[in-house]
Amino acid sequence: MSDPASPIDRDFARTVDWNLLKVFLEIVRADGIGAAARALNKQQPSISAALKRLEDQLGARLFERSTSGIRITPAGKALQALCEDMFEHVRMAQHQVAQATRQVSGMVRIQLISSIVCPELDDAIASFHRRHPGIAMELRVSPWRGVLDALARAEVEVGIGYEGAAGPELVYEPMFVETQQLFCARAHPLYGRKVARLDTLRHEGFVLTGADEPDAVTRLRSRHGLGTVRAGQAEDVHEALRLITLGIGIGFLPTGAAEGAVAAGRLWPLLPADLQPAYEIFLISRADPSRDTATQLFLDEMLRRLRAKRS
Repeated sequence: MSDPASPIDRDFARTVDWNLLKVFLEIVRADGIGAAARALNKQQPSISAALKRLEDQLGARLFERSTSGIRITPAGKALQALCEDMFEHVRMAQHQVAQATRQVSGMVRIQLISSIVCPELDDAIASFHRRHPGIAMELRVSPWRGVLDALARAEVEVGIGYEGAAGPELVYEPMFVETQQLFCARAHPLYGRKVARLDTLRHEGFVLTGADEPDAVTRLRSRHGLGTVRAGQAEDVHEALRLITLGIGIGFLPTGAAEGAVAAGRLWPLLPADLQPAYEIFLISRADPSRDTATQLFLDEMLRRLRAKRS
């Protein structure tokens, strides 16, 4: 192997075998030379030889070898970051070319929980449609576990919902923090009052949202014994809003979904701010997918807007 202190090879990018970088990244992802050989359908000696050629060209050791396996070196970690970025650009090439030549068509399918109030989502959809009128948008509403199931079955590539561990490896991008409030209808005896102790409500009839209920709300109800008296149930936030407004029972709703009914005086928020459960809503996508161009371009649009908002 050449001296690590040797001068920089200014012709490296022209002379390097780019396939060696692909082999290196596969070794990192597979966490071993043997596993990488199986993934690439190659013989292990050829993978070892490829790694040595790359190390010789770079003048640095990328992995430490031992009887227990291999361990990536600081030089390897630096190269890994560059390779991940490089291969992401290569993966995007066909999408960007299609966009540049205005040949993009197809369907973007998004599975989301009900009653999402997010200006970035609305702006992204409107802007995306203006730039790509040939791409149709399909929004499928389901309880949050249905969002994860649809991603796991590859029925959709993009979802919006709560964080969960079900399904394949997923990538979660924070969208916004949603807060829920406990509401009652105008005719309810608690209308106009604030509740300081939740355990005083354990005998009240509740409208529940079943599988659509966030874990933060479920934990709060369980801790205080709320919802044991079930007055109604709706798997969709808008239908739960209907039942609560009609006086069937009290119930938790996202504050954004109930704004209109509160402003009109049909609903009353019962909890002070410090008792309201809050949780994060995520843009969820499948990890390392083979996406169609339409979906990839929309996902890029959303990610740009969300990250610009945070910065």
